Amino acid sequence: MKRGDRKRGTEGGCAGMANGFLMEVCVDSVESAVNAERGGAGRLELCANLMEGGTTPSIGLLQVVKQCIRVPVFVMIRPRGGDFLYSDREVEVMKADIRLAKQYGADGLVFGALTEDGRVDTELCTALLAVSRPLPVTFHRAFDMVYDPLAALETLISIGFERVLTSGCDSSALEGLPLIKRLTDQAKGRIVVVPGGGITERNLQRILEGSGASEFHCSARSTSDSGMKFRNPSVTMGGYLSASEYSIKVADVAKVRTLNAIAKNIL
Repeated sequence: MKRGDRKRGTEGGCAGMANGFLMEVCVDSVESAVNAERGGAGRLELCANLMEGGTTPSIGLLQVVKQCIRVPVFVMIRPRGGDFLYSDREVEVMKADIRLAKQYGADGLVFGALTEDGRVDTELCTALLAVSRPLPVTFHRAFDMVYDPLAALETLISIGFERVLTSGCDSSALEGLPLIKRLTDQAKGRIVVVPGGGITERNLQRILEGSGASEFHCSARSTSDSGMKFRNPSVTMGGYLSASEYSIKVADVAKVRTLNAIAKNIL
């Protein structure tokens, strides 16, 4: 994609554009949402459970985030962690969550579904898109689990997704960069290909220059220590032996600003 062809990347919010690049930050708390906007994010992907790759956030979280920030908020619709093959009851949950997200101010939605043989579930995604309209929709990193990514991209275009988030079907966007470039070239502006997965200040310039992308997706988080003074060393929540009860990962204003500055300096 040429630099002059970036207009489609502004759909769903043009705030936070850095020399034509839109930065989307995934967040799972109000603090992270506020920090991301302060750092220059152009759009938020609002989730719960980022440690599981993101699931549907609560309506309470959506309401408060919308009260606190001005940039567009795209809401993740994913009823559980794990794979992207959904039962009929899970589909009903997804449809209900889409309706509620629209009712409480979502600016866009993010979801994806696959068939058991690793293809885009065209029937289900078409039904979910119908419930989602008129909001724009991103197909999330379920894309990275497909059998044939080039064919899958054409499917997403044909059924009407505005964006696809991908690490290039690899463990990070840097490692998947060759495929992200192929996808961007294949898209020819018909869908926005958004690199995401392991993006940091050390690799962002290479990813943006090498992919031809107009947008990128990151978490830009750091670990914040709990304010708890009393700490019970004998109990862990969820049965995991860790100190996670006394630390919180939040979007870091400085990291977001750094990534934004890097994007601004790419000619």
